[in-house]
Amino acid sequence: MEIVQWEARPRLRRPILVAAFEGWSDGADAASTAMSHLIDTWSARPFASIDPEDFFDFTATRPRVRLDDDLVRRIEWPENQLLAAPLPASNHDVVLLSGTEPHLRWKTFCSGLVGAIQSLGVEMVVTLGALLADVAHTQPVRVTGTAADPDLAERLNLRRSRYEGPTGILGVLSDALAKADIPTASLWAAVPHYVAQTPSPKAALALVERAASLLGVTADVVDLQLASSAYERKVTELVQNDPDVAEYVAQLERDDDTGPDADSPLEIGGVDELAAEVERFLRGHGPK
Repeated sequence: MEIVQWEARPRLRRPILVAAFEGWSDGADAASTAMSHLIDTWSARPFASIDPEDFFDFTATRPRVRLDDDLVRRIEWPENQLLAAPLPASNHDVVLLSGTEPHLRWKTFCSGLVGAIQSLGVEMVVTLGALLADVAHTQPVRVTGTAADPDLAERLNLRRSRYEGPTGILGVLSDALAKADIPTASLWAAVPHYVAQTPSPKAALALVERAASLLGVTADVVDLQLASSAYERKVTELVQNDPDVAEYVAQLERDDDTGPDADSPLEIGGVDELAAEVERFLRGHGPK
């Protein structure tokens, strides 16, 4: 049985896929918020999904009951959905993978996704994640970019990942994509661990801006900018009510992670410059 259930087969121009999952790789909901914003901003339309039945423990992630306008009960299941949007200002269209990290059969799940990605002719994948870190909410969001392909890493000023330890579905999917020779870049935003339960529009904003830059397009971020300012004010007020936390945050601001072993923020050029590097890489990569 095919894992991906198709509603339609979109016609796409040299598509690039952007993926984010709720769950382990979604600190302070930053990656999923960024994905929701991209879907809304680019008016992306769903065309395929994955049946959750074989991949979720519903006692851990329970379906939810909703009432529609006619008070009819609807069951909402954990979703993994593929959506498409044209990007007129770019040489590429975009496919968006918006989902929830599954509990079961990750290799099967990723194999099915990779098959769908190949059938769509996707030339490159960008994954979005967010992690908890010793960073201050008042500082610019640190975004680190990594890539397994050394040429892609060099062209886009990304890092070759040296991480060892537990991983989530993004790590497993990235490995499957690498084995299928599909170039993949990963963007990770650092969010303050002391407000992990508070959604961070500030980190979501940083991810949206970096992803749009990679695609060589712009995204309307006014709503995220306003939400980011409100988030920073709210967290600052909460921090100031606790002297110990306030001193801890002040120390983080002083340190600013500038030690020699600290991860550096992802340095990117202008939109046109970065998009041109992506184009040059993809032309040189080509099908094999």
